[in-house]
Amino acid sequence: MVDHVDHIGIAVRDADLALPFYVERLGLTVIGDELADDPGVRLVYLDGGNVMLQLVQPYREGPVASFLAERGEGLHHVCFCVDDIPATLAALPGQGGAPIFMGGRGRRACFLLAEPNGVRVELTEREPIR
Repeated sequence: MVDHVDHIGIAVRDADLALPFYVERLGLTVIGDELADDPGVRLVYLDGGNVMLQLVQPYREGPVASFLAERGEGLHHVCFCVDDIPATLAALPGQGGAPIFMGGRGRRACFLLAEPNGVRVELTEREPIR
């Protein structure tokens, strides 16, 4: 069902202030930077070798801004790559109502309704929508 971990999302208040740690101190490379209008976030992708890191910075009120207000900066989610989100949701009990949205890199995405072990889980499709 799941192919691999696509990325690990880290909620930050300001990606530009967070980047020096990852780029200058850890030596990671920025491989993408985009705005995702539907959730109202800036997404900065870093090459972490075997998995990408995604800095998630809200630029307006929404779920990530609420997350930061409640929990502060830190781990926001783990994202798994799947071939087909609706088929994957249908195979997972109780997940049929999870809203699907246009995520980063032109791919459909969704967050599972439950947070197993206290971790938010995102699914993203392997191929971008054309």
